[in-house]
Amino acid sequence: MQEIPTHTGPHIPQIKFHVVGEVQGVNFRRFVSRQARSIGLTGWVSNHSDGSVRGEAQGSERQIQDFVPHLYKGPEAASVKSVNTDDIDSKGGEEGFVVK
Repeated sequence: MQEIPTHTGPHIPQIKFHVVGEVQGVNFRRFVSRQARSIGLTGWVSNHSDGSVRGEAQGSERQIQDFVPHLYKGPEAASVKSVNTDDIDSKGGEEGFVVK
C-alpha cells in the first residue's frame, strides 16, 4: 500500500534561534521583532530564564538569510556572544511576529 503524503503545500523554511550575551533589558526582543516584520517573517521572540533570548522565524529562504545577521548585531546596547540557529519543521498558519 502506498503512503499518501500529508504535506499539501510548499515547504516554508522555519528556524529556531538562541542568542546569548547581554540581550535582556536592552530592547533586543523589540529590535528582533522590528527586523523580522520589516523583512516579512512570522514567528516569535522571548526572553529565557537563563538570560538568553529564543525564538522562531518563518519565511522564504531569502527572508531567513536576510534576518539572521540581525541576530548577531542586535540593538546598540546589546552585546551578542553567540547565536545558534537550527532548521525546524514549519508549523504553518502563523501570522505576524510576536514578542512574548
